[in-house]
Amino acid sequence: MKRWSLSEKEEILQAAQEGNTVEVCRKYGVSTATYYVWKRAYDAHGLEGLKSKKKKDNNVSLTKAEEEIRMLRKLLVDKELELEFQKELLKKKFGTDEINKI
Repeated sequence: MKRWSLSEKEEILQAAQEGNTVEVCRKYGVSTATYYVWKRAYDAHGLEGLKSKKKKDNNVSLTKAEEEIRMLRKLLVDKELELEFQKELLKKKFGTDEINKI
């Protein structure tokens, strides 16, 4: 899949306005659906709308979120183990009948 630069997108949009949209799309190897997505974005936001919306920062923040989830899961497991250990100690100290009431 080809990545189009901002200037290429603008050139294709201008050529399509001056001529037949389908022929221009064929000439440049762009699907008409892609052309109309670009045109809608250009009409709404100008050149800013043609900029790629895919950001590498999203992957970075997703990786940070995944790492935080891993860390929180580990903390949760540690806490669960600690509680089980405390319950076992209480069972040994007070007996099973008293612990079941807690």
